Amino acid sequence: MIKIGIVDDHAIVRSGLRQFLSEHVDLRVEGEAANGREAIDLVRNKEIDVLLMDLSMPGQSGLDALAMLRAKAPDMGILILSGYPEEHYAINLIRQGASGYLNKECEPAEIVEAIRTIALGRRYLTPTVAELLAQQLNRKDDAPPHEQLSEREFQVFLKLAKGETAGDIAKSLSLSVKTVSTYRTRLMEKMSLSSNSDLTYYALKNRLID
Repeated sequence: MIKIGIVDDHAIVRSGLRQFLSEHVDLRVEGEAANGREAIDLVRNKEIDVLLMDLSMPGQSGLDALAMLRAKAPDMGILILSGYPEEHYAINLIRQGASGYLNKECEPAEIVEAIRTIALGRRYLTPTVAELLAQQLNRKDDAPPHEQLSEREFQVFLKLAKGETAGDIAKSLSLSVKTVSTYRTRLMEKMSLSSNSDLTYYALKNRLID
């Protein structure tokens, strides 16, 4: 029996996934969460084999929670189920420890296939993600600027692009304001950008935020 956790801020999505997964005899939903912080509590209190997690959620997002979830449950599979296309987030997230990445427009059967693959301790790569990984290996120097950021830099970049202040970011990521400012300086240099509005424009243009 594969034990599953569902993390999504929309109750109707969680309900639909729970109903769909319950139709498969080898899958059992152990619990649900509405954001990254609740996901960490869920993993702390329940035995989860595969966590099915959205990215964009209020409070602590899936991206913010990923590193902490990995630290708390290194053997647990984490399948990202996001509304964003693979080319925008998949490579960064797989590099940061996600076991697989699916767009919410995928066929429901593919979610089950991905869960079963990940439960075996393997990664689930769609043909699109596999191609993106291959392209990145072949032309590292041509990778988009945001793919050259570290995990923390990428988190800070997205929050700045959404208009969050250094104080807000420091609080949500448990960092000092000075450390956030250091990350901001570093990512600005890497991306050759000069202001927060440049960051927002870049993120919107590359469809990293709505």
